[in-house]
Amino acid sequence: MDAITIIFTSDFYYSVVVVMVALAVVVFVALQRVTAGYGMMYTKKWGPSVGNRLGWILMEAPVFVAMLCFWLLSPRRGEPALIVMASLFLLHYFQRSFIFPFLIRGKGKMPLAIIVMGVVFNLVNAYLIGGWLFFVSPEGSYSVSWLYDPLFILGAVVFFIGMGINLQSDNIIRHLRKPGDTRHYIPRGGLYRYVTSANYLGELVEWTGYAILTWSAGAAVFVLWTFANLAPRAKKLHQRYENEFGDEYRRLHRRYIIPFIY
Repeated sequence: MDAITIIFTSDFYYSVVVVMVALAVVVFVALQRVTAGYGMMYTKKWGPSVGNRLGWILMEAPVFVAMLCFWLLSPRRGEPALIVMASLFLLHYFQRSFIFPFLIRGKGKMPLAIIVMGVVFNLVNAYLIGGWLFFVSPEGSYSVSWLYDPLFILGAVVFFIGMGINLQSDNIIRHLRKPGDTRHYIPRGGLYRYVTSANYLGELVEWTGYAILTWSAGAAVFVLWTFANLAPRAKKLHQRYENEFGDEYRRLHRRYIIPFIY
């Protein structure tokens, strides 16, 4: 078998799943000590940087292109259920790649090291999800009837709720400052009533919904990675707000990323 054939065998695919689960645990532990230096936590220690807008495009666009390639190159590309599920994935990344960056205010920076790590992470997840949908999943797993299955319907509802939370939360953050203002403010409203990082909560809910609607190991690993990557960052942001705003922030009794739990 050639290399392309091998990477779409179930043995190779599930090997990647196992490795990614193990790495997610390692990343979760490592990020308790290391702070990814972008956004509010930006630091020059991470090396050369580019503007936030360009950084987000460079980091997010490759996964959009990769999923599109999996779709177009697959012999199953015309199956309705796969089209719907791939379209939901692409909808998220179209927004993150080509809309969200141009809504960013200010002149923040993103380290190239963060971008490169983000691209690698995103491409592996594109393989886990796109590879499963279009190449690895058994023939007939996703017939048209899957679109009427309770799992798909529940997952789609959860997916769009998560997307709504994410978009609303980003909008709240985006409007904290007036033009030219560089101060930090406490985000309020929406799910920020309950957690420090409501935007991250939205992503976690969104990809949980996607894992349900595809009912696949790859999408479940994506949820695990989303938590492993974002939960420690939410905790660090929580600590940053406490250090900066003191009792004003502590009195809000917010959790990090999951309301009332974590």
